[in-house]
Amino acid sequence: MSAITGVLHLDELPIENEHGNILMKSLQQFPADMIKVWCRDNIFLGYHGQWITPESVGEFLPYLDNEKQLAITSDAIIDNRDDLFDKLNVKKGLRKNIPDSQLILLAYEMWGEETPKYLIGDFAFMIWDLRKRKLFGARDFSGSRTLYYFHDSNRFAFCTLIAPLLQLPYVEEKINEQWLAEFLAIPTMVEAVDMSITVYKNIRQVPPCHSISVVNGRVSVSKYGSVITNEKIKFKSNDEYVEAFHEVFNKAVTSRIRTYGNVGSHLSGGLDSGTVVSFAAQALKKQNKILNTYSYIPEEDFIDWTPYYYTADERPFIKETVNYVENIKDHYLNFAGRNSLSEVDDFLMIMEMPYKFFENTFWLKGIFEEAHSQGVKVLLTGARGNHSISWGSWNLTINYYCDLLKKLRWIRLYNELDEYCTHYRTGKSVMIPLVVKKALSPLNGLFVKKEEDNYQFPMLINPSFAQKTKVFQKLLENQLDITGRNVLPKNLNDFRKKHYEQLYFWNKSGTATTKLSLRYGLWDRDPTNDLRVIRFCLALPKEQYVQGGMERAFIRRATENHLPDKVRLNQRTRGIQGADVVHRMSSSWNSFIDELKEIRKDSRINELLNIEVINKAIAKLEGNPGPDYVFADEFKILSRSLIVYRFIKNM
Repeated sequence: MSAITGVLHLDELPIENEHGNILMKSLQQFPADMIKVWCRDNIFLGYHGQWITPESVGEFLPYLDNEKQLAITSDAIIDNRDDLFDKLNVKKGLRKNIPDSQLILLAYEMWGEETPKYLIGDFAFMIWDLRKRKLFGARDFSGSRTLYYFHDSNRFAFCTLIAPLLQLPYVEEKINEQWLAEFLAIPTMVEAVDMSITVYKNIRQVPPCHSISVVNGRVSVSKYGSVITNEKIKFKSNDEYVEAFHEVFNKAVTSRIRTYGNVGSHLSGGLDSGTVVSFAAQALKKQNKILNTYSYIPEEDFIDWTPYYYTADERPFIKETVNYVENIKDHYLNFAGRNSLSEVDDFLMIMEMPYKFFENTFWLKGIFEEAHSQGVKVLLTGARGNHSISWGSWNLTINYYCDLLKKLRWIRLYNELDEYCTHYRTGKSVMIPLVVKKALSPLNGLFVKKEEDNYQFPMLINPSFAQKTKVFQKLLENQLDITGRNVLPKNLNDFRKKHYEQLYFWNKSGTATTKLSLRYGLWDRDPTNDLRVIRFCLALPKEQYVQGGMERAFIRRATENHLPDKVRLNQRTRGIQGADVVHRMSSSWNSFIDELKEIRKDSRINELLNIEVINKAIAKLEGNPGPDYVFADEFKILSRSLIVYRFIKNM
């Protein structure tokens, strides 16, 4: 609920007041409810606090427990408070007034460096153990909050943000070529595979699901847990699975609407955000609160060019959800006149590094602005639901039918196909040959987004720079696809597990939402990312996700009486965000292209980027822009090139 910072002198020399002041002054650009520092001998801790939860109002941080000889500064909302209080034997009469930071200290006193394993929520914290002369901290399992640090032989400094650390006189601002090489070489939204480094050579970060310990002049970082438990859930009926899910998910939602302010939520026309909204609205009704929902819609003069199975304006589905769920104040935001290009400089300032989600910036920031203006302190989302509550894509469904065929479970297959054909208005004469062919194919289970099997995403990185940093070797060692073909493995359950085991999938969204939260004084919170929910969904039998001839079958059954059937059972139309991105940029398209042409004259950029690829992309996209350019790889190439160019130029 804050920005935290601190300095530890490893040589035991006293802290210079000037250095602490530099760190705190750098945070003054953000709103704060309380600003405090604590300093003793060779340790300084700072807190730039924003109150979100009821327990945080008036919370005094950094906090020193004299009896335990422990000091803490904390950026945390802990969601399993009751469970922790029970394990720590805290009397019920005392629990309400204990803030999350002191709860973390109680846990540390009990479990020491094992503490992060017991915490569920979004957190980054640092504890100074006076008796052991040890600084210990951790970041939550998915990296929902950031934690950066610098260290040399004499000093260790940390902060929620990078910029304050760069202000310290002993920290040199220098580009990390390895991070930048990974950013340029990876065709997907992943920024880098090495989660310990940043775009600055001298600034590192604590990776998601890791803790950090500084003692006797040594800095050690270690992974403290895993999302995967290999537990399996087995009930006798579908109703029992749904009932168990309701209990777990309701707990995740209820713990995330814990705030003294208003509650808002992103809302699209789909299942993930709709599920979050349906549970949150009912939970808030019991508190006599209303849920504000925020939905991005295209500009009024936009003409939807997308195929019939997509819709760029999801209002018909959103309004169905709003009317059905009730206790909602809905807001539809078209952000007229704003576009992704006009946001680049400001978003680089927010992110403190290059970014890849160019298309989403104007509406993502705009929703935070609108929610802030209405006193929202918690902004819910279902952003990570695809791999948890709504798992079960078309590929998983077809693979399941192939398994039924191979196992000679023909009656079950016949019934499943019968329901599938009803939902999708097709026939068994179409589906049976497809399933048979796929089941007998040696490539069974593979899905390639591009029609050309040999297609590769254009190489944005300069080949010489790639060779210098050996970046492609590193990406292959980390099992990251560098083709851009979006190839899914035969075993989709293994693919799903990999998503939760590989930390590089997680970092991007936590970085953006941490820094947006500081600017606007509200927290982005995702119940579909709750560790309890994820583990429950991973433990479900595969059949729960694909039965009844439906993809995403489990969440469709689980939201009966929670979402309208028009949304819950919709398998024919998908909302598509960003379809109007190029439309919004049309008046500034020529200046966009002209700036990209200027890139070729910058010697620094020429050493980093593949100018030949940029030239080809410019040649294809210059002139009158087509609205479908937004989904072209050439557009990604050009937007990422521009972002890196601006970042380097502004250093």
